[in-house]
Amino acid sequence: MKRREFLKKSAVAGVAGAAAVTLAKPAISQGRKEMIIVSTWPRDFPGLGLSAQRLAARIPVLTDGRIQVKYFASGERVGAFDSFDEVASGNSQAYIGADYYWKGKHPGWAYFTAVPFGFAYAEMDAWMKYGGGQQLHDELAAGFGLKGFPCGNTGCQMGGWFNKEINSAADFKGLKMRIPGLGGDVLAKLGASTVSLPGSQIYENLVSGSIQATEWVGPYNDYFMKFYEAAKYYYYPGMHEPASQLHMGMNKKWWDSLSKTDQAIIEAACMEENAHQMAETNANNGTYLNKLINDHGVKVRAFNDDVYDAFGKAAEEVFAEVQAHSPLAKKIHDSFLTSRADLGRWMILADSGYINQRNRVLGIKV
Repeated sequence: MKRREFLKKSAVAGVAGAAAVTLAKPAISQGRKEMIIVSTWPRDFPGLGLSAQRLAARIPVLTDGRIQVKYFASGERVGAFDSFDEVASGNSQAYIGADYYWKGKHPGWAYFTAVPFGFAYAEMDAWMKYGGGQQLHDELAAGFGLKGFPCGNTGCQMGGWFNKEINSAADFKGLKMRIPGLGGDVLAKLGASTVSLPGSQIYENLVSGSIQATEWVGPYNDYFMKFYEAAKYYYYPGMHEPASQLHMGMNKKWWDSLSKTDQAIIEAACMEENAHQMAETNANNGTYLNKLINDHGVKVRAFNDDVYDAFGKAAEEVFAEVQAHSPLAKKIHDSFLTSRADLGRWMILADSGYINQRNRVLGIKV
């Protein structure tokens, strides 16, 4: 074989060989990205857990496989309350959870899940999208190397499960209760001994008597936790979480490495799941409330006005402490106050006014 022909054939073979090597490389090396998501929720848990898993499964589909997701429920890779540090450090790319779990790092985080006497779902959605909430979340998150979007909401929560009736604010003195966020700080002002426990640890602590009360979500999620086996009094409404916003928080360096297209897809997937979870929760709460009352003898009680007034007074003390924390905490709180006042006035005329009259006329009661 002539040298020129040999070199020509060798070059062709080399190109073909390189192509074969390229095809044999792992998917990640072909421009695809790995996304490890850790969650604060148990695997397959109705509502919260299934919502997180649904979002994790949606991202590879919408990105046509460019982003490969590995999802880990609470405790499978890290503990629920370790999710923040896991993502901020870059060990994982994202968490799905409730940002008020991180209030020990900065109290501003609480506003993006729920705060006492805060937003209802429609109000929270309006603040995040049109009232500057997302921009404030971006500012806070950037200081920790994160970027996040709302990705779920469970709406107005119940006030909690108690093993005794609550007739006055004095009944909270000495009460051991699982309640995170600023709501826990409010009850601490009333003399309660509050703790923040991940979902997987609540039932055993309630049954053993280590805690005497707990809040979780609402009838749909609470039913599967079987709290009714240890506490029969189920109070409403929950002043601490009038609309529990959940977030997907991502490592910002990883986020910045994505194409604009994939960033837009992840944002859209989060918005989709945000609406999906709220609809799922609303669709199921009434059904499971009936099950709790009729099948398990749960006694539904309303906090009276005196108790709620005490909540309000204690909440003002907590908010004063939050504002004193830092200029950013005050900036978030001021934005919250402005939007709450504007949205609250409208809700009196709209949703609240209509629903109250509709239920009165139709005789719809608890």
